[in-house]
Amino acid sequence: MTDAGLRHGRASLGLSFGVQGVAFALLVTRIPAIQDQYGISDGLLPVFLAAVPILAGAGSVATEKVVARVRPRVVLRWAQPLVLLALLGVGAGREMWHVAVALGVFGLAVGALDASMNMLGVSLQRAYGRSIMTGFHAAYSLGGIAGASLAWAGARWELSLLASYLPVVAVLLPVALTGSRWYTEGKGAEGKRPDGTEAGAGAGAGGALSFKLLLPLCLIMTFAYIGDSTVSNWSAKYLQDVLGSSEQLATVPYNLYMVTTLLGRAVGDLGVRRFGAVAVVRGGSLLAAGGFAVVAVAPGAWVGMLGFTMLGFGLCVIVPQTFAAAGRMFPGNSDAAVARLNIFNYVGFLVGSPLVGALGDAWSYRGAMLVPMVLVLATLVYARAFGPETARYGGGHERPRTADVG
Repeated sequence: MTDAGLRHGRASLGLSFGVQGVAFALLVTRIPAIQDQYGISDGLLPVFLAAVPILAGAGSVATEKVVARVRPRVVLRWAQPLVLLALLGVGAGREMWHVAVALGVFGLAVGALDASMNMLGVSLQRAYGRSIMTGFHAAYSLGGIAGASLAWAGARWELSLLASYLPVVAVLLPVALTGSRWYTEGKGAEGKRPDGTEAGAGAGAGGALSFKLLLPLCLIMTFAYIGDSTVSNWSAKYLQDVLGSSEQLATVPYNLYMVTTLLGRAVGDLGVRRFGAVAVVRGGSLLAAGGFAVVAVAPGAWVGMLGFTMLGFGLCVIVPQTFAAAGRMFPGNSDAAVARLNIFNYVGFLVGSPLVGALGDAWSYRGAMLVPMVLVLATLVYARAFGPETARYGGGHERPRTADVG
């Protein structure tokens, strides 16, 4: 693989992460409009919302099997258009079964998309010889901000879901298909990695996928997404009901969280190269735990927003570095490791919101914020799973290359 090929592969994969961020934000931020369009009751809505991550988990499991026969780039090339078309289907339908089918396809395709994107990201990072994984997730955050802004505009102008989604899909679908021409796994010719070893080879844990060894990373992924779903689902309610803010001000914390997530991920790879993945993840975990603590004891809305800002900077580095750590742990079986690890993304998403809600109702919402705080702190116990840093990449020790890749 030439340096130019790696650069093109990196750019096209970054574009794919960005497109996915737009699509997912357009779906989740218009849930009230989806509920109104299809007449979904409050009692039935959680079933629909839970079905998407459950099916996404199934899609990730299926992707592990599929990539044993075809390249991850092939899965990604077709999963991304399917996600966009499913989003359009959500906006175009009228009957309850229409949205059920569309959300089902969306969930399965998102699982395949998330898994294959991160597979490619891990292999490209190996080819580059330095940390680039957090940058891909920064592109996702940027897409999420763009998608949320488009959703806000659609709601502001009282556009139908179809009118909101159709122009976006019409632009992004050909862009995604064109960009998919340059997807690459970052391997050398004849299925070899850049270091000359066979793609399926590996000694010890690197070759055979052991769930026992992968478990610490699975737990970290779950804890990170419990924290993330707490912010996305409860920040507005917490600020308004607990800290006494206005309804308008209550919308600010999640926007701050998304912006700080983007900023943190934009510089996260530099931190990993300078200090190593272990130190960056430990620092992010401490900052995120501090953010939850500030939110829990905040006397008013502005201090609460400071806590949510800390959460964005802290949580943003954990997920991409967890995928990267799985690739280091199982260099000969990284695709399967990423697919299995990706399932716990959805586990955390499913657990986080109901957990905080139940604790808030039974105890207090201030107290409920301490639970994700403790879970994020537990990442410190497993931080060594992000090392040791190898000579191939991470920790500032880059694998020598004949030419630097931009």
